[in-house]
Amino acid sequence: MKITNFELYQVPPRWLFLKIETDEGISGWGEPVVEGRSHTVEAAVRELMDYLIGKDPRKIEDHFQVLYRAGFYRGGPILMSAISGIEQALWDIKGKYYNMPVYEMLGGSVRDNIQVYSWIGGDRPQEVGAAAKEKADAGFRAIKMNGTEEMNYIDSHEKVEAAVNRVAAIREAVGSDFGIGIDFHGRVHKAMAKILVKELEQYRPMFIEEPVLVENLEAFKNIASYTTTPIATGERNYTRWGFKQMLMDGIVDIIQPDLSHAGGILEVKKIAAMAETFDVAVAPHAPLGPINLAASLQVDACTPNCVIQEQSLGIHYNKGSDLLDYLVNPSVFEYKDGNVSIPEGPGLGIEINEERVKEATKKGHSWKNPVWRHDDGTVAEW
Repeated sequence: MKITNFELYQVPPRWLFLKIETDEGISGWGEPVVEGRSHTVEAAVRELMDYLIGKDPRKIEDHFQVLYRAGFYRGGPILMSAISGIEQALWDIKGKYYNMPVYEMLGGSVRDNIQVYSWIGGDRPQEVGAAAKEKADAGFRAIKMNGTEEMNYIDSHEKVEAAVNRVAAIREAVGSDFGIGIDFHGRVHKAMAKILVKELEQYRPMFIEEPVLVENLEAFKNIASYTTTPIATGERNYTRWGFKQMLMDGIVDIIQPDLSHAGGILEVKKIAAMAETFDVAVAPHAPLGPINLAASLQVDACTPNCVIQEQSLGIHYNKGSDLLDYLVNPSVFEYKDGNVSIPEGPGLGIEINEERVKEATKKGHSWKNPVWRHDDGTVAEW
């Protein structure tokens, strides 16, 4: 079997889909994208695919090694996201060729389903109590929210109180046995993060995510000393080497590799195995499209330390199109009692509605995240 062709589709709201074709009529789909840089990743995919045309798609490990190592410069969000989407599509082809889901080729399932959480509150969180209650009534058992708006290196306690009051409102609305993930989104700096994690602990968050930017990895241990709440991070880390130091330092409780950024299915499986040796949980980052979620669920299926799965249905980024819109059978991601079943079809277990994709790509997108500034005009973290 040989790779013969590929197509790339920019589809709303902010996604890039890749289709790889073979001479045996089997095609695979991947989702290579960096949010806000999808056209740059598209160029990288086109460059990398020059090597793969004419190659056997089943030699996934060897192809990863070449794409990652043979260019001399390696890593980073653009290159790794391009490789991730290609790798997903190759696994989709291989699973269809052997008529089995990807997880069967990675050791077989350890679970039938996995808990999912739903986003509430938007970029600048508001009305989160009612939104959390709505998700609880819909059957979800956990939500995630942005913890705060932009925050300066040293900022007002009014912002701290506002963040605490929002979490208090959620806890009051949904009760004690409900997961609350609080994403600091890298918006908070060390001094304010120490205050926030201490003040929020009384409401027993499920985790605090990206308490500070991962570039400031040395600050995580200091921040963690102010709380017993689990600390999570990893969406902006790439490959095993991007997770090695944080695992060795013992500074995180949950890692969150993204299947469209960290290197793809097998690379995240390896990252999760590393985490298991340090008694660290895995919760894949997945605020993207259906291919990204399908790839994530394949890893969840065969990885014992995966504990919860992000998903983008109804997320505030999804304007005009949503998670299920490009699937032939949207029920493959049916949520029940806060869980999603693992897709059992061959490959990634989903069927893309190609006609819908082709129609959507005529519109395309040029999604960019907002640029925020503090009151004094300096650039703030979004």
